[in-house]
Amino acid sequence: MITQYLDYFDGDTVLEAYVAYEETYVQKPLVLIAHDWSGRRESACNAAERIAAMGYVGFALDMYGKGVFGSDGDTEGNAALMNPFASDRALLRQRVRAALVAGRNVPQVDPTRVAAMGYCFGGMCVLELARAGADVLGVVSIHGILAASELANEAVRAKVLCLHGHDDPMVPPDQVLEFETEMTKAGVDWQLHAYGGTMHAFTHAGANNPEFGTVYNQVAEKRCYQSLENFLAEIF
Repeated sequence: MITQYLDYFDGDTVLEAYVAYEETYVQKPLVLIAHDWSGRRESACNAAERIAAMGYVGFALDMYGKGVFGSDGDTEGNAALMNPFASDRALLRQRVRAALVAGRNVPQVDPTRVAAMGYCFGGMCVLELARAGADVLGVVSIHGILAASELANEAVRAKVLCLHGHDDPMVPPDQVLEFETEMTKAGVDWQLHAYGGTMHAFTHAGANNPEFGTVYNQVAEKRCYQSLENFLAEIF
């Protein structure tokens, strides 16, 4: 497997992606990976390598800027990094679109076959990419925030898969229903898999804070990645 860090830009902001792929003589599908609220840290890089092992190019994008990271357990610091994007979806869409352009320009990538996936805050990011009408085949939200913004949506071209913990306090049932209604009215090919007895951050092995609502769940994680693999195989 080949891995590398790649600088790219959103205007004057320098961003740093982590790219992973198995050595290839043909161009492969691209999967953008949007990180959680703590930034493009080890878990996002590991996800890029997981995608590479499936036979694709994994591109762990950067929403915050090169060298800007939060940390586990620092809810205030992580929220301060995320909130400017969560409250300004136009800015969020612009930043994630910059990653889409950069990813498509990776020489090993087939630019006609692109998907995006994201964790927690990253789930919000890839759903906004779809809502912006981006020309991608599919997006996957993994314990992501599903709430729409006041921003008008473009025609959604992507197929949508949401992998959700039913007991996630950050995404209550009314938000799930609103999302399902939104996607249905927009004529989107969508799926939502809800895992019973499962809270937020269920794929994060270090998550163990029931009061905050973040708990790792090994069974849900296994089911989640099987669904992800099936979805990517379908769209590619």
